[in-house]
Amino acid sequence: MFPEYDVIVVGAGHAGCEAAAAAANMGSKVLLITMNMQTIAQMSCNPAMGGVAKGQIVREIDALGGQSGLISDRTMIQFRMLNRSKGPAMWSPRCQSDRMLFALDWRQTLEDITLVDFWQDTVKEILIKDGKIRGVKTSLGIEISSKAVVLTNGTFLNGLIHIGEKNFGGGRTGEKAATGITEQLVTLGFETGRMKTGTPPRVDGRSLDYSRMEEQPGDENPGKFSYKETPRLTKQRSCWITYTNTKVHEILKTGFDKSPMFSGRIKGLGPRYCPSVEDKINRFADKDRHQIFVEPEGWTTVEVYVNGFSTSLPEDIQYKAMKEIPGFENVRMFRPGYAIEYDYFPPTQLKLTLETHLIEHLYFAGQINGTTGYEEAACQGLMAGVNAHLKINEQNPLILKRSEAYIGVLIDDLVNKGTEEPYRMFTSRAEYRTLLRQDNADIRLTEKSAALGLADEERLSLVKHKIDQTEKLVEELSREKVFPEEVNDLLAEFETSPIREKTSLLQLLKRPQLTMDHIKRIKPSMASWLESLSTDALEQGEIHIKYDSYIEKERLMVEKMNRMEDLMIVQNFNYDSVSALSFEGREKLKKTRPQTIGQASRISGVSPSDISVLMIHIGR
Repeated sequence: MFPEYDVIVVGAGHAGCEAAAAAANMGSKVLLITMNMQTIAQMSCNPAMGGVAKGQIVREIDALGGQSGLISDRTMIQFRMLNRSKGPAMWSPRCQSDRMLFALDWRQTLEDITLVDFWQDTVKEILIKDGKIRGVKTSLGIEISSKAVVLTNGTFLNGLIHIGEKNFGGGRTGEKAATGITEQLVTLGFETGRMKTGTPPRVDGRSLDYSRMEEQPGDENPGKFSYKETPRLTKQRSCWITYTNTKVHEILKTGFDKSPMFSGRIKGLGPRYCPSVEDKINRFADKDRHQIFVEPEGWTTVEVYVNGFSTSLPEDIQYKAMKEIPGFENVRMFRPGYAIEYDYFPPTQLKLTLETHLIEHLYFAGQINGTTGYEEAACQGLMAGVNAHLKINEQNPLILKRSEAYIGVLIDDLVNKGTEEPYRMFTSRAEYRTLLRQDNADIRLTEKSAALGLADEERLSLVKHKIDQTEKLVEELSREKVFPEEVNDLLAEFETSPIREKTSLLQLLKRPQLTMDHIKRIKPSMASWLESLSTDALEQGEIHIKYDSYIEKERLMVEKMNRMEDLMIVQNFNYDSVSALSFEGREKLKKTRPQTIGQASRISGVSPSDISVLMIHIGR
């Protein structure tokens, strides 16, 4: 019934979809197995993509030839660039998505890839021979052969949903949990743990009074995620902001004795940076209100997502408390919020390719690795799909350094440090974030993806054109100079100090008070030429000029660290033979099996003295 596949992807969430698309677009014959063909790429939580650091990840996925940015652009209903008041390293694109269109577009995208096949079933077991993957076995008893398997099970592994004192098995509301895989992997020697996440109620937008809320419109000139020529928004839907209050908090507290989180029925740790509303009230008892974002779920639906009100309290308590939120006085609830517990596998059991140490050609991606968020899952899926294809074709893996991408930071953190709570990406996790901006992901990564066959000629052409225009811009601004008598009156108008000698436009643009629009007024003869350049090139050039010293400082730091990254450790290095290593350092090194000295230096529990000893032993 089934041929032998190159790659089987288990699960069709954000990680599974990117994994299947990437492996197939590189030439692998892929089977995508999902429990429900109608929920491919479903946005199980909020209807949005991007955000702080997450937006950078979506742009990196796009630059690598992934699909999330393209699909987000085609299905968004609002776009905002966050943190514009801060430096460009902090700028983060975010969009509100049409939940139904997003999933539909993903399915159509996958169906358009001829090397992707689909099968609706539950995988109960992975098939192994001589320590290497040979396929999967489904709940129907069907054995399907493959050279590699990517597990992207999300919250479905022994998933348990909690609403107040009620709990029942499920991967998300209305869908059953997946059993069998965890138990098998444990018998094979894998460590496992439990994590928890949650979601808020969904309500009827027709029952809300928006006049009592603060409107949050999209950007006046909306941007997009993809570096390709995707359409820009010409109309947008607003989100709205309201707040909880002491009365809401008091009502919620009446349900705390029935809370699965406080009663101990939930054993897994939840996301620290996206806590439930009851957790916020408990942890921040001094605050008399918390922000609520009221987010539409699409262009045409009346369903609304109540962001900031994630809860697992009894449904009657949820409803009663919501009615005290300004604008929610007559609210009608579509479904209550809930918490979900699920199995995950500590990611220290993986290589940097996301292949497991114990089973060759078996890859984990997404929430199975302890992460939270669509974007974090999608980028892992992309990397697992790429590396599964490369491994079965005996090609060198794709491993992104911490200095090359947020994706590199995320995977390096997971593999070397592990996580005991749902891992979420932040700009603060990236020590080279001035280099890893959202505006230059194409410059950083497109060439790599083109070499793999993921980025097409259009992508390569666009990024080369952007680089050429940016270099020409910097060159022209450096060459063009102005005299004090020409510009000092304008500089005074722009509230910046006068110049005393002939000065280049490049030097003027370094001033924080001046932008490219000011340069057009300072040198009108250049205005039409500047307007002929792409918006991306103008933005890129201005950032490089203003932040040149910071960028150069980080580049020097990268060069220093790369010297350690280039010191390879042989795969079967015998750490027990190095008596000078600390006991903890030796155990951590044996478990993680780092590929380089640089990677070893970032493993929690490996000390600087352990690194010095290692460097001596590898002949440094």
